[in-house]
Amino acid sequence: MAEKLVKLGLKREDGYLYYIGKDGYVWRAKMARGGKKGGKPSKVATSPVNGHYPVKKQPGYLYFVDKKGDVARAKMARK
Repeated sequence: MAEKLVKLGLKREDGYLYYIGKDGYVWRAKMARGGKKGGKPSKVATSPVNGHYPVKKQPGYLYFVDKKGDVARAKMARK
């Protein structure tokens, strides 16, 4: 079960991969399709929201942007 950390409400565009970078901000990169190369990553969200942004990552969790455009995390199922 995922735990929502920050409500951003990002509008996700087709053809882009959204992820949480090492710096704790949300980044996006153009996905490679049919022999075409992917694009250079760009920072999407930079403003603080509720004082919890950028996200401070902890080991043992998977951080991602959910379907509603919010930052969430889930406990990894490994030892």
